[in-house]
Amino acid sequence: MNLRLLQGAALALAYSCIVPASYAENVVPHYIEGDVNDSLGRPLPEATVKLKSSEGHIVGTTSTDAQGHFTFTDIASGDYAVVVDKASFQTGTGIVKVSESSGASTTVTLATPDALEVKVVAKRLDRARNGISVDTGSSVYRLSSKDIAALPQGESTPFNQVMLQVPGVAQDSYGQLHVRGDHANLQYRLNGIILPESISGFGQTLDTRFVDSVSLLTGALPAQYGYRTAGVVDIHTKSGALEPGGRIGVEMGSHNTQEYSGDISGSKDGFSYYLTGSLLRNNLGIENPTSSYSALHDTTHQNKEFGYFSYLVNSTSRISLILGNSSGRFQIPNSSGQTPSYTLNGMTTYPSENVDERQTESTRYGVLAFQGTVGEDFNYQVAAFSRYSKVLFEPDTAGDLMYTGVAGRIQRSGLAHGLQADGSYKLNEAHILRMGMAYTRERLSNSQDALTFPADANGNQTSDQPVSVVDNNEKSTHQIGLYLQDEWKVTDKLTLNYGARADWVNAYFTDHQLSPRLGAVYQLSPATILHAGYARYFTPPANELIPGSTVSSFQNTTNASPGGTLNDPIQAEKTDYYDLGFSHKLTPYLTVGLDGYYKKIKNLLDEGQFGSALIFTPFNYDEGKIYGLEFTSSYRKDNLSAYLNIARSVALGKNIISSQYLFDSTESAYIANNWVHLDHDQAVTASAGASYLWQGTTYSANAMFGSGLRKDFANTDHLPAYTTMNVSAAHTFDPTPVGKITGRLSVINLFDKVYEIRDGSGIGVGAPQFGQRRSVYLGLSKYF
Repeated sequence: MNLRLLQGAALALAYSCIVPASYAENVVPHYIEGDVNDSLGRPLPEATVKLKSSEGHIVGTTSTDAQGHFTFTDIASGDYAVVVDKASFQTGTGIVKVSESSGASTTVTLATPDALEVKVVAKRLDRARNGISVDTGSSVYRLSSKDIAALPQGESTPFNQVMLQVPGVAQDSYGQLHVRGDHANLQYRLNGIILPESISGFGQTLDTRFVDSVSLLTGALPAQYGYRTAGVVDIHTKSGALEPGGRIGVEMGSHNTQEYSGDISGSKDGFSYYLTGSLLRNNLGIENPTSSYSALHDTTHQNKEFGYFSYLVNSTSRISLILGNSSGRFQIPNSSGQTPSYTLNGMTTYPSENVDERQTESTRYGVLAFQGTVGEDFNYQVAAFSRYSKVLFEPDTAGDLMYTGVAGRIQRSGLAHGLQADGSYKLNEAHILRMGMAYTRERLSNSQDALTFPADANGNQTSDQPVSVVDNNEKSTHQIGLYLQDEWKVTDKLTLNYGARADWVNAYFTDHQLSPRLGAVYQLSPATILHAGYARYFTPPANELIPGSTVSSFQNTTNASPGGTLNDPIQAEKTDYYDLGFSHKLTPYLTVGLDGYYKKIKNLLDEGQFGSALIFTPFNYDEGKIYGLEFTSSYRKDNLSAYLNIARSVALGKNIISSQYLFDSTESAYIANNWVHLDHDQAVTASAGASYLWQGTTYSANAMFGSGLRKDFANTDHLPAYTTMNVSAAHTFDPTPVGKITGRLSVINLFDKVYEIRDGSGIGVGAPQFGQRRSVYLGLSKYF
């Protein structure tokens, strides 16, 4: 071999070894590493990671490991884009800069299309939250968002009108509802959290638009439900995690109705939101006191706002916030052609159509909740809540004095705060323990600034110069309840739920009670389910009490109470409740049910009106009994759904033992020795409805029947029976030049039935009210 060639090869080999070694001493090997997670912070394995240079060239490709980690090595300095792809996720990108002296790291979060991951976790947590509650042994009636949309006014239906579709619910004036013969006594819950009741008024605090589903639980309730027990209205609100999008709408029609509404919802990276609001104006704010089509002096302005916000802390817990507001201004309607009963400063005439009474109402509430799961067996929810409510009645001074003998500016307000905690623990396949507590503190304020005339012992006016009566008082109330119960799956067919709750109340009275509960559900066959239950109830009165000082201050005036000053302390109602029923699936599409109940009551609670202001005051009967029977049926097949509910009830009380000043002596003496029907007792109540989707248009109708509430001396008679029908047609136009639009034409009281809800007589009843005459509404909603 040529010597010169060997020398060249040796030099080349030496250069190839020495030069790279010398270069390595001065250059640091660069890298890029990072992690890929989903929107809940969980690692995503097997995601494809591409590294792109600042010129857009792909300079490397890799995949994440089981911990969602990736690494690129031997990277030159410069700017790079880390692009990550994975099936069922949106592409994610991270920007990094590699310097001359170090590498770089980044974390890339991948979101799912339509927030799929958020939906899955939100639904799972919803199921866990629902698992905290139980309805074993109770009678349960559920309405979905689809059921509500099928009503003639859809989501524009006032919430009390929605509840009238449920069996055993009777309507009364001012939007009041009576379930199974109780005056009110309804508990409202939002996502399982108690919403403290507001002071009674004309307006509806809750807006149907934010309701995703609503259930009414009646009968023998499990131990977690206390205080308000005639029925539990459990509302599950809409959520941006499940229904992203938005809507704006308008409804106009009879009685100069104008309602504007809108909502918006969405979610991003575990945070979801839902917001809705509405503005309403019409000339039928309160039921007409006459049978005429249009009420006199009855304009109302109302607005409602609601917000639900939720943040998924991780896959097992979330924080949610609920904020709500409702406010309304109401004119009190008049009856023309009335004759004054009193003389004011020499005046003896004052046109009744000119009387200008007004009432304003407002309720604001908020709930902050933390909910989660621990493992597969323990679910919990802890919530703090607050509610402020105010009602202000403003009189027409001259008109009220001349027609009623008193003109009082009356304000009642209450600020409530509370804490609620609930949990469930699965001991084994046969037993689930549930436990919890709720505490509420409320600060009440009652004020009255009134003018009235001096009077003799017989109530006759002795002077036409009014005198002033001012009465202000405040009170703090406290109530706490604890419960523990076990849901025991005895066999595949039989489930028992047994437990007890303990309640304490310190308000205008102090009392407590331990209340056992027992419920059973038996699967008689694949198509037939039986349920039965017993519950001991403890029901404190509403905090709308008139103190004794107020009653006494009006003695020897034209506003003196008919029952004098007798005002024994209000008491908590104590009830033994028995319930038995069944449901049977006649066909795959038709289900029927029958339910019977009996209540034996000590200190039965009712409410009456004190003075001319339309504000209510509670009182007790010494004893009471309420019993009834309910038939339900529902049919669902393809595009047709229908329902029919019929309820028969009897509600009786005997001997008034508190707030006796509300009643004249003759009536009180009769009630003391005779069972009398409660003023809200309606013998037969029925509701029916159907909806059908045909060629893109939904046609719906519903009807309500009432045999009439009570009237006359000691409620010895009842008002005439009535039936009303509502119909509608709704069609969604999509696409249109402006996007998706839904139009709805609704007719309320199709046959213009003239019916009287109250005639002004009966125990604790004030003015007469007639039902709404035929009304036509057109609504348009645009979705985006």
